[in-house]
Amino acid sequence: MSVLIKNIKQLLQVHDHNELILKGDDMKHLSVIENAYLYIEHDTIIEYGDMEYCEGIDAEETIDATGRIVLPAWCDSHTHTVYAGDRTAEFVDRIHGLSYEEIAKNGGGILNSAKTLQNTSEDALFTQSMERLDELVRMGTGAIEIKTGYGLTVEAELKMLKVIKRIKNESLIKITPTLLAAHAIPQEYKKDKKAYVDKIINALIPQAAELNIAKYIDVFCEEGYFDLEDTEPILKAAQTYDLRPKIHVNQFNILGGVALGVKYNALSVDHLEELNDADIEALKGSDTIPVALPGCSYFLGIPYTPARKIIDAGLPLALASDYNPGSAPSGNMNFIVSSACVKLKMTPEEAINAATINGAYAMGISNMYGSITRGKKANVLVTKPMNHYREIAYNFSHNPIEHVIINGQLKPMKNPEENFRI
Repeated sequence: MSVLIKNIKQLLQVHDHNELILKGDDMKHLSVIENAYLYIEHDTIIEYGDMEYCEGIDAEETIDATGRIVLPAWCDSHTHTVYAGDRTAEFVDRIHGLSYEEIAKNGGGILNSAKTLQNTSEDALFTQSMERLDELVRMGTGAIEIKTGYGLTVEAELKMLKVIKRIKNESLIKITPTLLAAHAIPQEYKKDKKAYVDKIINALIPQAAELNIAKYIDVFCEEGYFDLEDTEPILKAAQTYDLRPKIHVNQFNILGGVALGVKYNALSVDHLEELNDADIEALKGSDTIPVALPGCSYFLGIPYTPARKIIDAGLPLALASDYNPGSAPSGNMNFIVSSACVKLKMTPEEAINAATINGAYAMGISNMYGSITRGKKANVLVTKPMNHYREIAYNFSHNPIEHVIINGQLKPMKNPEENFRI
C-alpha cells in the first residue's frame, strides 16, 4: 500500500540523515517543514518535502492534512503493559494517606499484582494486554517496551514472556521485550533475599534466555527492594546471555544505581526522581540515556525527574509512560508530553524529541523509528486541526490524534472497533 499525506501544516522531526539521539542543547530544536507532504510505500518512509515538490506522486491512499500536524508516532520505552486485574483499592488507600512503601509493606503493591497474575491463564493475560495495547496505539504509541516483573516465580515470569511474544507476533507496532527479573521480593523469600537473587541468576535468567524473547534485563534497584549488592550479580549474570540492562533507579532513594548502570553499559536508567551531581557525572560520556516517567510522579505525588538539570548538563533525556497498575495506570503519551512541559519545565520541542527519537534510542530502535527520515519505518501520527504543534502539550486533557499510521497501514480513529493487529 502507498500513502500520500499532503498539505501538512507542520511536518515534525524531519532528518535527512539518520539521527539516533539528541542531547543537551540539540533537544531544544525540533526540525519542522511547513506546508509539507509525506509519501509512504508499504511500511517505509520514501519521500517528504515542501508541497511545491509534491506534483506527480500517485498513491493508493491520499490524506489531506490541511491544518494538521504530522509527526513520528510516540516511542514509549518503559511500560508494564502486561498485567492482570487492577489495584484500585490501593488507589483509595493512598487517598487516605498510605504511601506506596507502606502499601507494599502491608502485602500490597507489586506482590498484589503478582498474586493476581499467577492465577490468570496465559490466554486471559494475553487478551487483557492486547486490549490495553490497542487503546495505546489509538492514542499515538507506535513503539513500546513491555517488561515482565509481575510474575515473581520462574513459571509466571516465563508466562509473561510468552504473552509478550504473542503480542509481538500479532500487533503491528514495534514491541521491545524486557525481563524485569528482580521487581520485588516474594513473601516466601522476605527473610532470605539472597536465595531469591540466586534463583533469578541460576534459574530465571537461563530459562528466560532459552525462550529467546527478551533483549534487555531490568532490576528495581531501590531501598526495600534490591540494593547494589543484589543488582550487580544479576546484571553480571545477564551479560552471559547478552541481555543489556535497562534499570529502575533513584525512584525514592539514591543508592548509586546510576553509576552501576553505566558500569554495565545500561541502555537506559529510568525514574531518576532523585538525582545528584555524582549521577550526572556518571552519565556524561556514556551511552546510557536517562528516562523520565512523569506519569508515575503525578499519580504517586512524588518529586518529578529534574529534567532541566539533565538537559542543561548536555545529556539526552527520554520520556516514557511507566504504564502499570500500581503507580502509573495510564499509557497516554500525549499526557506524558504535556506533563513534561508543565512539571519538568521542558519546552514542547524538548518533550516531543524526548518522546520520539530519544524514546526510540531508549529501546535500541532509533535506527528505524522515532523520526521522519527516508528509509525509516512509517509509524506516523496525523493530528486533529491545530494552529501549532505546541498545542499537543498545551491541551493536556485532549487526545490530539486523528489518524495513526503503523507500518504504513492507515488506521482512522473514527471507528472504535478498529484494532492494530496483523
